[in-house]
Amino acid sequence: MKKTEDIKMYYFFDEAGDPQILGRKGVNLLQEGKASKVFIVGYLQVKEPKEFRKNLIKLQQEIVNDEYLQDIPSIKNSTCTQLHACMDCPEVREKVYKFLKKQDFKFQCIVARKKLDLFRKKFDLKESKIYKYLVSKLLENSLHLYSEIDCVFSSMGNVVRQDNMQEAINDAIASLKEKWHKDNTNTIRVIIQKNSEEPMLWAVDYVLWTIQRAYEKSDFRYYNYLKDKISLVFDIFDNDNYPNIYYSNKNPLEAKKIDPQKG
Repeated sequence: MKKTEDIKMYYFFDEAGDPQILGRKGVNLLQEGKASKVFIVGYLQVKEPKEFRKNLIKLQQEIVNDEYLQDIPSIKNSTCTQLHACMDCPEVREKVYKFLKKQDFKFQCIVARKKLDLFRKKFDLKESKIYKYLVSKLLENSLHLYSEIDCVFSSMGNVVRQDNMQEAINDAIASLKEKWHKDNTNTIRVIIQKNSEEPMLWAVDYVLWTIQRAYEKSDFRYYNYLKDKISLVFDIFDNDNYPNIYYSNKNPLEAKKIDPQKG
């Protein structure tokens, strides 16, 4: 167990994909191709977000005011409000990814392969339970690392709430205590923010999109570009590859390992 560093750290959380499996009248959205194959929750860890945030806002304003880009519909409809990987045009993505490549941060995420029987049995198909569980499992081994941590979550309707995320934190702390028989005495704050109000969440969205593309489309172009920043991809429900479900530099994420139709 690593010792606690006496510094403040910031964890910024967002999700990719969706936790839904069933739609109206019990229609299986996965079988209909109307839902994501996986649901991902991840966080960007940074010690000094102030300068990061300032420069990201500056980049967004440069993009919005770029004469060459101004007539692109997504610039007017989306990018002018916030950076969003799936909405932004390729020219914008290039600028954002090159910016992120130069920043000092680490990224970790947990990937949930969506299986109807498992989600019904384990979560009763309740999205808030799914999200809370993934957050707690993702944080089990990282909440004790710093004396003070701000956990900033992207708001998500009734799924990401102050009480729900605090319960996820408490569950993670309890798991750590059960494993190491040690109390967590650091200070942890839970903060809920809208993406449009916290630019750091734009960066989280962009990194998550690289991992979602890898799982959903077998497109590793963006992931490979940022992989040095991504310290962990935890593929929690991949039964076929267990226990080799923790992807990092030592166990690289590759297409042959993560077919979401398996496991």
